[in-house]
Amino acid sequence: MKRNVLLILMMLFVGTFSAFAGNNQDSDAVDSSQSVYWENVMNAIIQVESNGNSKAKHGSSVGAMQITPLLVAECNNILRSRRSKKRYKLSDRLSVKKSKEMFLLIQSKYNPLKNIEQAIRSWNGGIHYSVKRTQHYLERVLSAMKG
Repeated sequence: MKRNVLLILMMLFVGTFSAFAGNNQDSDAVDSSQSVYWENVMNAIIQVESNGNSKAKHGSSVGAMQITPLLVAECNNILRSRRSKKRYKLSDRLSVKKSKEMFLLIQSKYNPLKNIEQAIRSWNGGIHYSVKRTQHYLERVLSAMKG
């Protein structure tokens, strides 16, 4: 049992380390292979959130992925903790490319095991999402993924 736990922890450490190895301070701080893995999820979220409209606004949520100022701040906190010089601005929410970068950054920190359901639910309900409150959103995004 202890051996299995140790093996899993080592795999997580190596996976996390390899994802960021070789990145300098000016890098995006996210492995580009993650984008390929998450592309279908990100595109489905864009469809559900804004129907592809990069200028969509709803309250404090802006852009194709309906990003809040709080999420931009959290991305900048993650970048700061990784000693990256890169920072996002609120206006970056209007860029689909930068919105996807922020999604990937959030997933790399809070969803390192790349759980698709967790990614979808947390995008809608935050890190400590409610399963009940995010159920309809999950269904809509999964439906868009089948598209």
